Amino acid sequence: MKLSDLEKKRILILGFGREGVDTFRFLRRLFPKKVIGIADKQNVRCQSSNVKCYLGNNYLKALKDYDVIIKSPGIPFKILPKSALPKITTQTQIFFDNCPGGIIGVTGTKGKSTTSSLIYEILKNGGVKTYLIGNIEKPVLSYLSKAKPEDVYVYELSSHQLYNLKKSPYIAVLLNIYREHLDYYRNFREYANAKANIAKYQRKEDYLVYNIGNKIVREIAKKSKAKRIPIRGEYYSLDKAAAKAVGKIFKIPSKIIDKTIKNFKPLPHRLELVGTFEGITFYNDALATIPEATIGALDTLGDRVETIMLGGYERNIDFANLAKRILKSNIKIVILFPTTGEKIWKKINQLSKKQSRLPKHFFIDNMREAVKLAYERTGKGKICLLSTASPSFSMFRDYKEKGDLFKKQVRALAKEGGTKVEMKQ
Repeated sequence: MKLSDLEKKRILILGFGREGVDTFRFLRRLFPKKVIGIADKQNVRCQSSNVKCYLGNNYLKALKDYDVIIKSPGIPFKILPKSALPKITTQTQIFFDNCPGGIIGVTGTKGKSTTSSLIYEILKNGGVKTYLIGNIEKPVLSYLSKAKPEDVYVYELSSHQLYNLKKSPYIAVLLNIYREHLDYYRNFREYANAKANIAKYQRKEDYLVYNIGNKIVREIAKKSKAKRIPIRGEYYSLDKAAAKAVGKIFKIPSKIIDKTIKNFKPLPHRLELVGTFEGITFYNDALATIPEATIGALDTLGDRVETIMLGGYERNIDFANLAKRILKSNIKIVILFPTTGEKIWKKINQLSKKQSRLPKHFFIDNMREAVKLAYERTGKGKICLLSTASPSFSMFRDYKEKGDLFKKQVRALAKEGGTKVEMKQ
C-alpha cells in the first residue's frame, strides 16, 4: 500500500505496543490532522488529539468502522473476523511498498537476530550505508521518511511480520524452520507458510541464501525464482555462513568479512558466557525456547555440561529428540521449571529404559533456588547451562527477564559464598 493511498482512508492501528506506537507517530507526522483509531485489548495509554481509542475485550468491534487496519505482529490473524481481512495491512507491508532502498530480509525460527546483526556489521564495515531494523526491536516506519535509494536495510523478519506479506526482499536469508509459536497459528503448516513468504515473491534478479540442511527450507527454496545460494552449518555456525554469503553478494573483501566475524560480540541470552564462579562456568541461553536450540547448545559446549535448566511455557512441543540428546550427554543434574519441566522429565524417563544411569532431577519454581542448587551440585571445571527448550512465560515476563535473573543470581550467590550460602526466605 502506497502512502498516498492512506490520505483519504479511515485508519485503525490494531495493537498499541512498540510497533503500534511507531506506526502512530509516523502517521501523525504524515497526516497531522487526521483522526486515527487505536484498538487494543489492554488498557494502553492512547489519549491524544484526533484519536479514537477502543480498549478492552470488545476492541475488535471497531474493525468494521475503518477502511485500513494496520495490524501489529502480536495480534494473531486467526482471531480476526473474515470481513476484516481484506482491510488488513502491516508495518512490514507498508515499508516494503514504499522503501526506495534495498531490503535484506532475514528469518528463521532461531538465529535471525544474530545473523541480521552480523550482516549489518559486515556491510557497514565494507562501506555500505546500512540500517538494522525490524524484529530486533527497531520498528521500521520511523526510518521510512529519510530512506534513500542507495540505503540498504537489514530487516529481521519474524513469522508474524511475514504473515500475509505480498512482497519479498531482493536478498532473502532463510535459516531454519522448526515447530514454534503453535499457540499463535492454527497449525505448523500455517507457521511454515508465513516463513515462506520471505522468498515467495522474489524475482529472478533477486537472491535467496538458504540452509540446505533444513528439509522445509529446501522445499521452499525449490519454488523460488531467485538466484539460490545454499549454505551449510551447525546450529551456532549457520549465522556466520549466511552473513558471509551476503557479504560476497555485495563484493565485500574477504579480509573485512573475516575480521568482522572474528570481532563480533555475541548478542545477550544466546549461549552467553556469564563467567566462571566457584570453579563452575555458567552459560545463559535464555532464548533457547525450542528443543533444537538446546540441542544446538549442548552440541556446541560438549561434554563439560553437567547441569542443565529446562522447562517453561507449554506450546505442545515434542521433547523426544531433546531427551535422547540429554541421555547421550554427561549431564548429571537436570533442574526443571514449570510447566513443561514435568513433560521433559517424563520423556527422559520413557526413553531411558535401556539405560541404567539417569541424571538426578529437581523440580524448582524460582531462579534463586535453581542457581543455588547448581552451585551445590555442579563439579568444578564443569558447566551449568540455562537453556530451557521452552518459552519463558510460565514464570517470567520474557526470555530477557529469565536470562537477566539467571545472571543476577549467579553473581549474587557467588558473592555470598556459592555453595555455602543459606537460602533466604
